[in-house]
Amino acid sequence: MGRGKIVIRRIDNSTSRQVTFSKRRSGLLKKAKELSILCDAEVGLIVFSSTEKLYDFASTSMKSVIERYTKLKEDNYRFINPTSEIKFWQREASSLRQQLQYLQQCRRRLLGEELSGLSVEDLQNLENQLEKSLKGVRTRKEQTMREEIRELHMKANLTQQENLELHKKIHFVSQENAELHKRNKPDVVNLG
Repeated sequence: MGRGKIVIRRIDNSTSRQVTFSKRRSGLLKKAKELSILCDAEVGLIVFSSTEKLYDFASTSMKSVIERYTKLKEDNYRFINPTSEIKFWQREASSLRQQLQYLQQCRRRLLGEELSGLSVEDLQNLENQLEKSLKGVRTRKEQTMREEIRELHMKANLTQQENLELHKKIHFVSQENAELHKRNKPDVVNLG
């Protein structure tokens, strides 16, 4: 037998209200977790009780869920308000300019330029980064050289086998020529 429909309205009895809140909160948190697992959805749930207690669930991190929510809300609002859209693109352009400047500065430092403002610790970090990069380059170079040497050995072995086959063919042809020469050679008659 199924449950009957209940009227959705505020529960007057505070004890009953608290019990219902506790049960339904647990169910809601459970459903949020199931939704995130079953559907690979990013879920964020925030609940404040009437006593100002906070209950939350986030499938990743609440911060990333809120940032994503804020960004999407901003994007949706941006199309409604042209001024907000201009501000959004100005912020994006400014952010990209800063990233470009940072990357250019890193590149120049990696090339050994503009090092005068760096502390000893910064220079040490840069040196460590360069050594790590150099180690990676050397490792890749050695791997490539080993592969090339292996390939050259294989080619040398194939060439050697082809050479042996050609020597066998030459020997065989030489034997055939000698036999043909013997057959075609006229017998010398000794008149004496």
